Amino acid sequence: MKNLSVVSEFILLGIPHTEGLETMLLVLFLSFYIFTLMGNLLILLAIVSSTRLHTPMYFFLCKLSIFDIFFPSVSSPKMLCYLSGKSRAISYAGCASQLFFYHFLGCTECFLYTVMAYDRFVAICHPLRYTLIMSHRACIILAMGTSFFGCIQATFLTTLTFQLPYCGPNEVDYYFCDIPVMLKLACADTSALEMVGFISVGLMPLSCFLLVLTSYSRIIFSILQIHSAEGRRHAFSTCSAHLTAILLFYVPVVLIYLRPTPSPWLDATVQILNNLVTPVLNPLIYSLRNKEVKSSLRRVLHQLGFLPEQL
Repeated sequence: MKNLSVVSEFILLGIPHTEGLETMLLVLFLSFYIFTLMGNLLILLAIVSSTRLHTPMYFFLCKLSIFDIFFPSVSSPKMLCYLSGKSRAISYAGCASQLFFYHFLGCTECFLYTVMAYDRFVAICHPLRYTLIMSHRACIILAMGTSFFGCIQATFLTTLTFQLPYCGPNEVDYYFCDIPVMLKLACADTSALEMVGFISVGLMPLSCFLLVLTSYSRIIFSILQIHSAEGRRHAFSTCSAHLTAILLFYVPVVLIYLRPTPSPWLDATVQILNNLVTPVLNPLIYSLRNKEVKSSLRRVLHQLGFLPEQL
């Protein structure tokens, strides 16, 4: 791809309307980032260390935890650097890499939530065939497929954005390089590309969300057929955490990319919630609603010396 740009670096202006709040935001965002890393690492340790959790459901949860570690790491380190008073400059290649990995990880998580919904559908609607359908080979293929299609989507969006010439303004009115703010800096007509990007970014999560709704409509119908109240409660409890995580993931996507009139301050606020708050909430959602994960977490925390033996 020929690079027509004369801009060698961009300047990240940060979160709109937060001048003078840099120190407070640095402490707040650094705390969220550290808790995100620690929470997801603990979930990984809990799953890996317990043979009872070596099932398809927790295999996909492991991958989600890994991506929840990397997802905020795309934009947070640079944001924390300039909040601490260091340079706001980011190279052209760094900006392109930031956009690529942000959408690669985000798209992969979107596909992963869809696969996790399918896993719950098979477990509840076809329990006798579950081990056959969700075999080790099938889980590997599904996990690799989420990353493969996420990479294709991210490559398309990054190429779409950076094939444009950037020859003048280089101040990014945001805290990281994302499609809407980058298109504003291009020295060319971007109306056609904005429409293509809108369709691409909107169509993928919408398709995944419809598949998730289809899976859960079948799941709810099957649960209602269970005669035992205890059985219905257990089935609902295994799905409620996943549904909560899905809502936390999809609502920001809709607010940021599918609104006709963008608002820089609102977009930044929602994006921060999506980048920092959701990844730190996912370990809490999946651990607090799951007795097996909580039990394994207690063992891990005890081995690390954070909990006394009687707990």
